[in-house]
Amino acid sequence: MSHRTMSIAGWVLSALFALFMLGASALPKLAGMPIAQDTMAGLGWADSPILLIGVLEAACAILYLIPATSFLGAVLMMAILGGAMATQIRAHSPLASHTLFSIYLGVIMWGGLWLRSPALRAVFPFRR
Repeated sequence: MSHRTMSIAGWVLSALFALFMLGASALPKLAGMPIAQDTMAGLGWADSPILLIGVLEAACAILYLIPATSFLGAVLMMAILGGAMATQIRAHSPLASHTLFSIYLGVIMWGGLWLRSPALRAVFPFRR
């Protein structure tokens, strides 16, 4: 696969990941939608700082999209996804659909970054 093709595929994956995180996760929290409060309460976090979590999610997604800060954004986003996974484990959520969803998102996020970043591919080469 050419570098250009890898870069395009990486940006597509990265954009899909960021759109999901911004639209499905951060936006309901930032907009104060009742679904955000209901979901957090259902997971045992009734008094959680929902707005702060939304701001952190949005900031990490934006950092991830900026080439100069993409690695930092990815590392910070994995911290958020790890916390989400721990919450799902604590709530005894279904494994494949809820608990491992953070892993699925992390694979898409890192896959997109790996495809669009020659520096990351140099550190973590894929060999046949």
